Amino acid sequence: MFGLDQIISLLAAHGLVLVGALSILEGPIVTVLASWLASNGLFDLLPLFFVLLAGDLIGDLGFYYLGRRGLGIIPAKWRHRLGLDGKRLRKMLRHFRAKGGRTLLVGKITHSAGAAILVAAGISRMPVLPFLLYNLLASIPKTLALMALGYFMGSAYTRIDGWISKGSIILLGVLILAGIGWYIHHKRQSSCPQD
Repeated sequence: MFGLDQIISLLAAHGLVLVGALSILEGPIVTVLASWLASNGLFDLLPLFFVLLAGDLIGDLGFYYLGRRGLGIIPAKWRHRLGLDGKRLRKMLRHFRAKGGRTLLVGKITHSAGAAILVAAGISRMPVLPFLLYNLLASIPKTLALMALGYFMGSAYTRIDGWISKGSIILLGVLILAGIGWYIHHKRQSSCPQD
């Protein structure tokens, strides 16, 4: 792909159209870089926000439709190897019907688990409008936070790219540990005899 210096040059040369296209592919660092360019007077913040938000949502829809349409392309043998058998798919469907919004919000915040959760939402056939609504609710503060980071600290974009990656992995790890802790606690509670 492109190096960060090349992305900055392209963004400066081609404006918001390119910002929108690149934000579909790699939203967080493009948001930081474009916001840094805005702090230097290249972009107006309000149009930039809407372009970045639209790019983020379009990228999310891409993952969603990959899950929704892509499952049928995978041969049954591979679906079984990936653990996408009928039983698991029904369980995933029930999960997204009951807790789809919450799951999408967590996926958007962690960033590292986001793509898998977006694909899972598509596989489970979560309705598109609630999918978009929950993604919008999570994307607005995430985009604003990344824009603020880029606007005020964007000149350190190489370090920020590393922070985003490390931070999302750490947050994912914390959520996994919390989930394991909750699961163990839940199992202990259900196995204890009731008085």
